[in-house]
Amino acid sequence: MQRFLSHRLTVVVVLALIVALLPLVFPSAYYYRVAGQVFVFGLAAIGLNLLMGYAGQVSLGHAGFMGIGAYAAAIGPAQTGTPVWFWVVAGSALSGLIAWVVGRPILKLRGHYLAVATLGFGILLFMVFTNESRWTGGPDGMPVQRLELFGWRVRTGIEWYWVSGVLLVLGAWVAGNLVDSPTGRAMRAIHDSEVASRSAGIDVARQKLTAFVISAVYASVAGASFALMNGHLTPDVSSFLRSVELVTMVVVGGMGSIFGSLVGSAVLVVLPQALTVFHDYEHAILGLMIMLFMIFLREGIVPSLARRFGRRSA
Repeated sequence: MQRFLSHRLTVVVVLALIVALLPLVFPSAYYYRVAGQVFVFGLAAIGLNLLMGYAGQVSLGHAGFMGIGAYAAAIGPAQTGTPVWFWVVAGSALSGLIAWVVGRPILKLRGHYLAVATLGFGILLFMVFTNESRWTGGPDGMPVQRLELFGWRVRTGIEWYWVSGVLLVLGAWVAGNLVDSPTGRAMRAIHDSEVASRSAGIDVARQKLTAFVISAVYASVAGASFALMNGHLTPDVSSFLRSVELVTMVVVGGMGSIFGSLVGSAVLVVLPQALTVFHDYEHAILGLMIMLFMIFLREGIVPSLARRFGRRSA
């Protein structure tokens, strides 16, 4: 069962079927919007999973890259009048470049030192987005132009459902191919032991930096999609709490599981929507449920269930 869920073609097919069939059970357009958010954060979680679940590196400031992509898609078209899609690509390239520059010194650290360094990087970006009000609108935020592709203007929640769904499937396909490549095998080796990886001839620093850059690009595309979907952008997209949410999505869904990234995203996005009926106890119940997931499904939801069903079938 675990091998079945980890095969890259299987994951892509399952995700494509989910995207295609979910609308059959949606009673209203509101559910398209919620599902679109799940897909967007699932894309960001896939990128972070490549860094944490495969390369074994922790990042507590990854929402900063979401902010770079989001503000590139918002500021670029407003200031230059160029197409939005160009700035989505440009923001991803900028995120990759910044990740390459910042990652070279940061990824020399390990453990909690690395976590604190990435946390500082994320806070720095959040402060820039908050204080540079002339460009970003400050805490009040700024409007974002609608995405236009080949004359088609993407505006409604239903349209963004399909756009974000396609991005999720493409992101999962790229990640699956990367994981099964020599680079992906090197990342898994580094996750197990950096010392053994160096002994085997793996350039540990290079592979860790590659994972960091790729995960930053994923986060940037997700951030741009999130801003374009909402039509309005505030610095909260790059906040520390957003980074914690991304890490929680990866851990709850299952580290080292591409499909688990989507499951973790669904838990963190859908559960708060379902718990609004409890008002004052919403966050307490959500925290309790995440604790229960970690107690009884320690490896994350997808790997734990796959292992249990695999044992039963065996």
